[in-house]
Amino acid sequence: MKLYVCWGTFRSPRPGGHPCRNANEALREAGWNPEVEKVYGLGILGDALNPTRRKVRELSGQNMVPVLETDDGEVISGSDKIAEWAGDNPATASDRAS
Repeated sequence: MKLYVCWGTFRSPRPGGHPCRNANEALREAGWNPEVEKVYGLGILGDALNPTRRKVRELSGQNMVPVLETDDGEVISGSDKIAEWAGDNPATASDRAS
Protein backbone atom coordinates (compact mmCIF):
# COMPACT_ATOMS: atom_id res chain seq x y z
CA MET A 1 0.00 0.00 0.00
CA LYS A 2 1.34 3.40 -0.93
CA LEU A 3 0.10 6.83 0.14
CA TYR A 4 1.20 9.74 -2.03
CA VAL A 5 1.42 13.02 -0.10
CA CYS A 6 2.67 16.53 -0.88
CA TRP A 7 5.45 17.26 1.61
CA GLY A 8 4.56 15.69 4.86
CA THR A 9 2.23 14.14 7.33
CA PHE A 10 2.92 16.43 10.29
CA ARG A 11 0.51 18.63 12.23
CA SER A 12 -0.63 21.84 10.57
CA PRO A 13 -2.39 24.96 11.88
CA ARG A 14 -4.69 24.71 8.85
CA PRO A 15 -8.35 24.46 9.96
CA GLY A 16 -9.36 20.81 9.81
CA GLY A 17 -5.72 19.75 9.59
CA HIS A 18 -3.62 18.99 6.55
CA PRO A 19 -5.32 16.57 4.11
CA CYS A 20 -2.19 14.42 3.69
CA ARG A 21 -1.81 14.02 7.45
CA ASN A 22 -5.53 13.32 7.85
CA ALA A 23 -5.35 10.51 5.28
CA ASN A 24 -2.23 9.01 6.87
CA GLU A 25 -3.72 9.19 10.38
CA ALA A 26 -6.97 7.54 9.23
CA LEU A 27 -5.01 4.66 7.69
CA ARG A 28 -2.85 4.21 10.80
CA GLU A 29 -5.89 4.31 13.11
CA ALA A 30 -7.38 1.52 10.98
CA GLY A 31 -4.21 -0.54 11.53
CA TRP A 32 -2.50 0.11 8.19
CA ASN A 33 1.13 1.16 7.81
CA PRO A 34 1.29 2.67 4.31
CA GLU A 35 4.50 3.41 2.49
CA VAL A 36 4.45 7.21 2.28
CA GLU A 37 5.83 8.80 -0.88
CA LYS A 38 6.37 12.55 -0.94
CA VAL A 39 5.69 14.05 -4.36
CA TYR A 40 6.23 17.74 -3.51
CA GLY A 41 5.12 20.56 -5.78
CA LEU A 42 1.74 22.23 -5.81
CA GLY A 43 -1.05 20.30 -7.51
CA ILE A 44 -2.74 23.33 -9.04
CA LEU A 45 0.40 24.28 -11.01
CA GLY A 46 -0.15 21.65 -13.68
CA ASP A 47 1.90 18.84 -15.17
CA ALA A 48 4.98 20.73 -16.39
CA LEU A 49 5.67 22.21 -12.96
CA ASN A 50 5.00 18.98 -11.07
CA PRO A 51 7.34 16.34 -12.49
CA THR A 52 7.41 14.41 -9.19
CA ARG A 53 3.63 13.93 -9.43
CA ARG A 54 3.81 11.85 -12.62
CA LYS A 55 2.80 8.63 -10.83
CA VAL A 56 -0.11 10.43 -9.14
CA ARG A 57 -1.33 11.56 -12.58
CA GLU A 58 -0.97 8.03 -13.96
CA LEU A 59 -3.00 6.59 -11.09
CA SER A 60 -5.68 9.22 -10.63
CA GLY A 61 -5.71 11.40 -13.75
CA GLN A 62 -4.92 14.54 -11.75
CA ASN A 63 -2.15 16.20 -9.70
CA MET A 64 -3.82 16.58 -6.32
CA VAL A 65 -2.81 14.49 -3.31
CA PRO A 66 -3.32 12.57 -1.09
CA VAL A 67 -3.79 9.50 -3.27
CA LEU A 68 -3.83 5.95 -1.93
CA GLU A 69 -2.84 2.94 -4.02
CA THR A 70 -3.87 -0.26 -2.24
CA ASP A 71 -2.02 -3.55 -2.55
CA ASP A 72 -4.73 -4.84 -4.89
CA GLY A 73 -4.43 -1.82 -7.21
CA GLU A 74 -7.41 0.20 -6.04
CA VAL A 75 -6.81 3.97 -6.24
CA ILE A 76 -8.54 6.35 -3.83
CA SER A 77 -8.11 10.12 -4.14
CA GLY A 78 -8.75 12.70 -1.44
CA SER A 79 -8.38 12.57 2.32
CA ASP A 80 -12.11 12.16 3.03
CA LYS A 81 -12.43 9.21 0.64
CA ILE A 82 -9.22 7.64 1.99
CA ALA A 83 -10.49 8.01 5.56
CA GLU A 84 -13.82 6.46 4.56
CA TRP A 85 -12.00 3.54 2.88
CA ALA A 86 -9.83 3.05 5.98
CA GLY A 87 -12.89 2.97 8.22
CA ASP A 88 -14.58 0.43 5.94
CA ASN A 89 -11.42 -1.70 5.56
CA PRO A 90 -9.57 -2.04 8.87
CA ALA A 91 -6.31 -3.97 8.64
CA THR A 92 -6.33 -7.59 9.78
CA ALA A 93 -3.45 -9.41 11.45
CA SER A 94 -2.35 -10.83 8.09
CA ASP A 95 -2.40 -7.31 6.56
CA ARG A 96 -0.11 -6.06 9.30
CA ALA A 97 2.32 -8.93 8.75
CA SER A 98 2.80 -8.14 5.06
